[in-house]
Amino acid sequence: MGTWNLLPVFLLGFVSPARSFDFNSTCSSIASQIAIPNATVSLADFVPAGTNLTFPDNDPSCARPSQIALADMCRIAMTVATSNRSGFDFEAWLPRNWTGRFLSTGNGGLSGCIQFEDLAYGSVLGFATVGTNNGHDGDTGQFFLNNPDVLADFAFRAIHTGVLVGKNLTKTFYGSPHNKSYYLGCSTGGRQGLKSVQGFPEDFDGVVAGSPAIDFNHLIDWTSHFLGITGNSSAPTFLPLEQWANIVHPDVIAQCDEIDGVKDGVIEDPNLCDYDPSGLICAEGNQTDTCITEAQAGMIKKVFQPFFIEGKFAYPRIQPGTEDVPIFYTGEPFVYPRDWFRFVVYSDPNHDVTTLSDKDWALAEELDPFNISTWSGDLSAFRDRQGKLLTYHGQADQLVSSQNSERYYHRVETTMGLDNVELDEFFRFFRISGMGHCFTGAGAWKIGQNLLGAGSSDGLNSDLESNILMAMVRWVEEGI
Repeated sequence: MGTWNLLPVFLLGFVSPARSFDFNSTCSSIASQIAIPNATVSLADFVPAGTNLTFPDNDPSCARPSQIALADMCRIAMTVATSNRSGFDFEAWLPRNWTGRFLSTGNGGLSGCIQFEDLAYGSVLGFATVGTNNGHDGDTGQFFLNNPDVLADFAFRAIHTGVLVGKNLTKTFYGSPHNKSYYLGCSTGGRQGLKSVQGFPEDFDGVVAGSPAIDFNHLIDWTSHFLGITGNSSAPTFLPLEQWANIVHPDVIAQCDEIDGVKDGVIEDPNLCDYDPSGLICAEGNQTDTCITEAQAGMIKKVFQPFFIEGKFAYPRIQPGTEDVPIFYTGEPFVYPRDWFRFVVYSDPNHDVTTLSDKDWALAEELDPFNISTWSGDLSAFRDRQGKLLTYHGQADQLVSSQNSERYYHRVETTMGLDNVELDEFFRFFRISGMGHCFTGAGAWKIGQNLLGAGSSDGLNSDLESNILMAMVRWVEEGI
C-alpha cells in the first residue's frame, strides 16, 4: 500500500493554512523570512517524498547516515546559539499536507544526534516536525567537560528552545500558528518529554514519553554498578555474554514464562519472577560451557537485586527477561556512566571509572546538574492547562528498569494526592510485556512509537487503534 493512500486515515481533520500559498516557492524563499534571534539558517530545501537524504556531516556515533523522506516537505536546518559557547543544530521537516499540528521529537543516550527517522515519521503523519542534536555532536559526553552551558542544553534548554523556534518557524512558513502541540520520544527522549511536562507545561498539549530515563542520576549510578558485581573478564564471577543469552535467558524463561498461565516466550509481569539460577550450577567435576559455577550463580542473584547507595534504596532491579541482550555484563565500564563521571561529576577525562562506589554515586546524586534527575511528582501545572501525558515501558527493557516508570507513576499519585481514576484524566501509564528498550523484543511491541514500531514497510500503520501517537491526538482533540 502506498504512502499517499494511507495518509487520509491519519490526518484526522486536515487544517489548511490561513493563507493560500505555493508550497514549493514558499519553501525556496522562506530562509529570507526567518527572523529568529541567535539562529543561522544553513538550508531550506523542498524535498519530494521518496528522496534518500544523506547526512555526511553527521557524527558516526549517531549511526544515521541517511533517511528516506516519506512525504513532500520543506526541510529547514539551522544552528541556534544558546550562549557564547553553546548551541544546537535544529531541523524542521514541514509537510505539504500539514494538519495544523506541531511535533517535537527527542533524543537517545547522551543525546547528540537528531533522530531523522522521527522527523520522517512525524512529517508523513502531517505534523510540522522538529528535532535538535541537544547541544552537541555525537552520542558522547565529552562536550560537557568544563562547559556547563552545553550541559544545560542537554538537561533541558535545547529541547525547550527548539520548541519555541519550531513553533515560530511553523507560523512563519504556513502563515498561521499550530492548533495543537505534541511530543514523541523514548529513553533520553522520554526523560526530555517529562522534563517538559514538569518544567515547561505550556510547551505541549500531548506528550508520549517512552521508557523514560528519569531519576537520571540514580540511573547513571545503577548502570555503573554492574561491573562491580560481574567483575572483569578474568574474574571468577564473570560470565561470557553468550552464556547470558544462551544459558541464563532460557532458564529465566523456563522458570517465569508460565506464571501468567500461557507458554509464549514472554514474561507477562516480571515483577512476579523471582529467578533462581542454582539449577544451572555444574555437577562437581563436570565443568562445561553449558553450566555455571557457584560463584557465577551468586553473581547472577546479585545482578537481579535492587540498587542501594550507603544502605538507602536508590534504583529498582533490572528485570528478569532482559538478559538475552546483556548490555551491562561485558566486564568493561558502560559507556554512559563512564562519560558522565569523567566529564561531569569529576571533570577529569582520565578518572578511573572501574572502581566507582557509594561515595561516587552519592556525589552524582548530590550534584544533579540543572535538576537533570527529572523526578518531580507535581504535574499540576500541566494538568491544569488540560495537558495529556502518556508513558509506556517495555517489561524486557535492558537499559532502563521498567520498575522505575512504576515508581514515577506512584510518585505522581502520592505527590498530587490523586487516585488512579483521577490520574487517568491526564496521565496514563502502559506496561508493554516482552518489549525491549523502546522497541523490539519477544512481545507485541509495535505500537506506532517510531518508524520501526509503525508496523509497515513504508513507515505507516493504518490502524489507529495500534498507533500510540495518533491515540494521543485523539485523546487531546476528541477526549477519547
